[in-house]
Amino acid sequence: MLRTLRQAEYAELMILFFIQAAAMAIWFVPLGPILDAHGLHNIKPYAFAASALAAFISPLAFGAMADRHVPPATVLRWLALATAALMTIVSTAMRDHWNPWLILLLIQIFYVAYAPMFSISTALVFARLADAKKEYGPIRALATLGWMAGAILISVLSLDRSAYAGYLGATLWLLVAVFTRFLPKLEIPKSVVQLSWHERLGLDALTLLKDRDTRVVFIVTTLFNIPIAAFYPYAPTHLHDLGLTHTSALMSLGQVTEIIAMFGLAWLLVNWRLKWIFACGLAFGVARFAFSAMDTQPSLLLGVTLHGASFVLVFITAQIFLEQQIDPAWRTRAQALLTLMNGGIGNLIGYLGTGWWFNTCTATGHTDWRLFWGMLSASVAIVLAYFLFAFRERDLRRFRQD
Repeated sequence: MLRTLRQAEYAELMILFFIQAAAMAIWFVPLGPILDAHGLHNIKPYAFAASALAAFISPLAFGAMADRHVPPATVLRWLALATAALMTIVSTAMRDHWNPWLILLLIQIFYVAYAPMFSISTALVFARLADAKKEYGPIRALATLGWMAGAILISVLSLDRSAYAGYLGATLWLLVAVFTRFLPKLEIPKSVVQLSWHERLGLDALTLLKDRDTRVVFIVTTLFNIPIAAFYPYAPTHLHDLGLTHTSALMSLGQVTEIIAMFGLAWLLVNWRLKWIFACGLAFGVARFAFSAMDTQPSLLLGVTLHGASFVLVFITAQIFLEQQIDPAWRTRAQALLTLMNGGIGNLIGYLGTGWWFNTCTATGHTDWRLFWGMLSASVAIVLAYFLFAFRERDLRRFRQD
């Protein structure tokens, strides 16, 4: 009976990740082409950077709420409903050609609800796992399949450059809200201690950075996030420049290696030093941008394909590292802090910085893709060198079987 209940709960977590990731992909993957198609290319860097601004406060604040006050599934339900409503409004604004700066403001408000959801879902999933390093990979792979399904669905319905994609995404967010009714409610620790605003906003999570290796992981993932922020805004544009269509579906090639890496991650965590898993992911990042810099259809598609393996070996390994290192009472805030560092600091610098770099490389009216991707490849190589120097990995057996 216990085994049956365990399998049913495991399936619930997989379904949650699948639906949520599909909804995220339907918004995020075609966003750049949709903005271009509606004459909003001037606000594109700012529209992507809006997610970073929201990530500075929203994930930590809602993460602290989910740790201390309200069950995570309930917080997720509220946010999913708000996201569905806001996505509908933003899509209508783009379709009807509202003022671009009003659209940007609406996108910013949208991201306040959107930004914290995946970190809350991740914390909720980790809380239900008996052995995260063995069980998380297959569950997270369902999120990858959901992302692929969302991206492919956009292309199948020919919505790669249509604001109507947002209505489809809003429908899926409503489905997420409904599904949270079936998720188990986690116990919220009861405390009579009066919390400060610093704690209510989740800013006490910054104390996690006192540990050297934890701090290095946060810094490296943040720095790595800066160049890869160019991937979704500009890889579809490059694909289009090379004469390829259905760019949303082609972008899902990255999820092929992501799934492979996800299912292999449990074996790697048991048999490899953590340092070399991170290093391998960063090395894939260097290679991905280097292939893209060759400026041919096969090389660019190869670069897109390597995105998934690089993502898993760096960011998913970082999530599991935190789950193993951090006290369970801090679980949601730790994942939220990772979102703040990566989605906030990393993405803000990344979207604005790579937007400036793209404009620089397009100053003549024709984008120098070799220079654009080549510089990003060099920047990831610098991050890799820093990681190899700074990460000590004192407790290797934490990720090994006894």
